[in-house]
Amino acid sequence: MTNTTVERQAGEPGGQPPIGGRATSGPRTGLLRDLQHPSEMFSNITPNWYASIMGTGIVAVAAASLPVQFPGLRVFGVVVWAAAAILLVLLTVATAAHWVKYRDTARGHHLDPVMAHFYGAPPMAILTVGAGTLLLGKDVLGIGPAVAVDWVLWSLGTLTGLAAAGVVPYLQFTRHEGVDEKSAFGGWLMPVVPPMVSASTGALLVPHTPAGQARLTLVLACYAMFGLALIASLVVITLIWYRLATQKVGEARMVPTLWIVLGPLGQSITAANLLGGVASQALPAPYSTAFKAFAVVYGVPVWGFALLWAGLAAAVTARTAKQGLPFSLTWWSFTFPVGTCVTGTSGLALHTGSTVFHWAAAVFYVGLLIAWATVAVRTAHGSVRGTLFRPAPPRTVTLVP
Repeated sequence: MTNTTVERQAGEPGGQPPIGGRATSGPRTGLLRDLQHPSEMFSNITPNWYASIMGTGIVAVAAASLPVQFPGLRVFGVVVWAAAAILLVLLTVATAAHWVKYRDTARGHHLDPVMAHFYGAPPMAILTVGAGTLLLGKDVLGIGPAVAVDWVLWSLGTLTGLAAAGVVPYLQFTRHEGVDEKSAFGGWLMPVVPPMVSASTGALLVPHTPAGQARLTLVLACYAMFGLALIASLVVITLIWYRLATQKVGEARMVPTLWIVLGPLGQSITAANLLGGVASQALPAPYSTAFKAFAVVYGVPVWGFALLWAGLAAAVTARTAKQGLPFSLTWWSFTFPVGTCVTGTSGLALHTGSTVFHWAAAVFYVGLLIAWATVAVRTAHGSVRGTLFRPAPPRTVTLVP
């Protein structure tokens, strides 16, 4: 078998501008001043940009499900949901422009052994905005249009998410070289988690699905996607733990991705509780009763492990920050995964009546708000300057044809 060597962009933006950029007579000032030419902002629109929509959308969704409601919280959630929806439209347009103008670069993202995994971000962004539309957007659109929009976004997010869950691991198994025990990182979870997000957001659509076989099919499909994502995530989390134990933390810029592990943990708790709450609308006893019990029997132990991982990730992040933690789009890993822990804890609070879970959800939400505000401001600043639109230096990636 012959190896082919090609050059691909590195997984993170912020390097040198692309060769061939339009020269300027001197330093630019104002908007996009770090770019040689404004049109270059489309040269490095990569799939991981959608993590910003995931992180913004989960702030809204978590606000809607929080068991401890504060004055103005729902209005805040509606505003944040609208912002996430607008960002989804704008980023999708920018991605289309990227594919038109930089087609060769865009086609190469799936061949990059780091960037390829972030193809799981667009489906999750779509699903999160869809859930926010049903939970919060109905205040603006009305229940009928909100349900219709969510069905469209859920269907699109589910199909692309299942594609990512199958295609990206296939490419990793057959095309990506240079992958070894040192390579495992939180980003490996990105393509396999979308079906879990589909499972939890699909549960919201169960009451809006015709009773009978259609509703039963949706519930069973959601549980199947729950299992798909859960088992794949457990495999990847094991590999990440092994890499940390044997190879240690690694590069500072990748440390935030450790928080991605909270994503499948929190999202699975969320899915189990949401599906358990609607199982009786599609399944007879004893199965509906078993699934409702499963929400707590599964959710509480996994919540405990999520606390352990959150503590470990926080300790490693604090240690790295003392030595220097450069800003990049990986900082969005501080948001969506924590948000899933909020929604998962809220679900446990609902089904157990535990005051501890009620206030734990509120505490997690405060942490989510702090992380989101910090990362959003840094991202906005880097976007206005154009820093985040600058491609990283090309690196050599060996592929097996």
